[in-house]
Amino acid sequence: MTIYEDTNSKPLLDLLDRIHSGDMVLPDFQRDFVWEPSATQALIVSIANNYPAGSILRVRDLQRAFSSREFEGAPLPTTEHTFLVLDGQQRLTSLYQAFYGVGDHRYYLDIRALIDGADFEDAIGYLRRTKGAVARREAFVLQAEQLLLPLSVLHKGSTGFSRWASQVARTRQGAERDQLEDQLQELEARWINRIDQYVFPVVTLSAETEPAALCTIFETLNRTGVKLSVFELLTARFWSQDLKLRELWDQARSDHPLIAHFDVDPHYVLMAIALAGGNTPSCKRGDVLNLTADTVTQWWQPVIEALALSLTILHDDCWVLEPRWLPFNTMLAPMAAALARAGATRGVAVGAQREQIKRWFWCSVFSQAYESSPNTQSSRDVGELIPWLRDSAAPAPENVRSFHFNPEQLRDVTPRQRSLYRATICLILASGVRPLDFHSRAVLNDQLLVSSGIDDHHIFPAKYLEDRGIESRPRDCVLNRCLIDRQTNQRISCRAPSDYMAELRDELGFPMAMVLGSHLIPHGGESGLWTDSFEQFLQQRLELISSAIGEVTGMIYPLDG
Repeated sequence: MTIYEDTNSKPLLDLLDRIHSGDMVLPDFQRDFVWEPSATQALIVSIANNYPAGSILRVRDLQRAFSSREFEGAPLPTTEHTFLVLDGQQRLTSLYQAFYGVGDHRYYLDIRALIDGADFEDAIGYLRRTKGAVARREAFVLQAEQLLLPLSVLHKGSTGFSRWASQVARTRQGAERDQLEDQLQELEARWINRIDQYVFPVVTLSAETEPAALCTIFETLNRTGVKLSVFELLTARFWSQDLKLRELWDQARSDHPLIAHFDVDPHYVLMAIALAGGNTPSCKRGDVLNLTADTVTQWWQPVIEALALSLTILHDDCWVLEPRWLPFNTMLAPMAAALARAGATRGVAVGAQREQIKRWFWCSVFSQAYESSPNTQSSRDVGELIPWLRDSAAPAPENVRSFHFNPEQLRDVTPRQRSLYRATICLILASGVRPLDFHSRAVLNDQLLVSSGIDDHHIFPAKYLEDRGIESRPRDCVLNRCLIDRQTNQRISCRAPSDYMAELRDELGFPMAMVLGSHLIPHGGESGLWTDSFEQFLQQRLELISSAIGEVTGMIYPLDG
């Protein structure tokens, strides 16, 4: 007796429609959606190119042995579901959110870029839904003017695109309209139809499959479900040419402990080699897959040394102490490529180059330059970083020259806005005096973070604020967060700040100004902590962090109002 009902291919858009209608749901024991938007972008690029993107495993759920929940972002089901998805949650959730315009990010296609011959990879981008640009892009007038297609139009496939394209064409007149209609039809045939017709291999288990078997299948999938990476593909290709990539990578991790500490994906090394070794800096998937053994051999060691230096700068100067606090992993490739290509420096130039990298890093993370289209941004940055690193009198990269950041944004930055949240936490540690542990008063380091259970916690306790009607976004925002050890956090509990601050003040020998100041926490007599004034505290800390952003980026912007 087989447990398989069928193993047929199903259209992507049909699967997404089932998610939207609630016909296909998740078992409640599935982990939450965790993909970064760049991973979703890469998956959409694969689909547009009709590349395989794995299979889906589901079960016809008549037994109702497990509690279920809808996909993240989907409406609450109004009817009984038919299928439980056991494998494919992350891919399906990311695609559902992108094509239905829900979740934390919105995805767009630059139709003008596609018309001009750009690759699909360069034409797709995303924005966090809280950005003002998202609201502006909802207006059809702007979409028609800039030829900017919200990906949510495509959840109805070619039908949705044809309707949108027809409306856009009608905003033109005469020959311009005729030409645009032809161009949009060509794009529909080349790209949109691929998405419309894309299929996933779907394995459907029968309704008679025992719950115990489902649990075993699920556990096995989560233990072994690892996709074949670009690094592994090139490892296999270069083996016959006596280039042992795996051995080189193991040696690099051994020689440079920070590479192991940050658990760097070796794909970033290959991307850096493509950026450093190509005639034109580029690190798209195809560029990496087309690397030759000679190019890898030539650039491997310089890139590894540059990667180790990059991580040292991030760890020692920017206080990115752990991989979970790195705002953008994708920045490692251009950083290493630029340093490798610029070459080693001597004397005071070493320090100057280090300061340049730091400024570029802070400007890039706070301007969110790597939030969208990181491969395109990497190519642009490497081309601009190399001459700047070789000669500080050369023009700085665009990210540095045109840097702008409104600190008021920090009021809305919570752990969900991962990159800005991480960047701010690291900046707090990197600014001014060395950050001290609240309990031991020792300087924070990697070992202390682990041994003392130090994590980001609320300064005004969350429960204290919730009881006073403060909404989750302001109480969870980064302005109200700080790296605090487990024991101190338990001591704070849900007490009023004025209460636990007074206890700290009266504790013999507690250097309040030194400890709190090292975390950019306002602590003087005028601090909102003493009066339990949350809004006053937020404004005071915003001013301190704003000043710190100005110092590391070289640009200071006044607060609004």
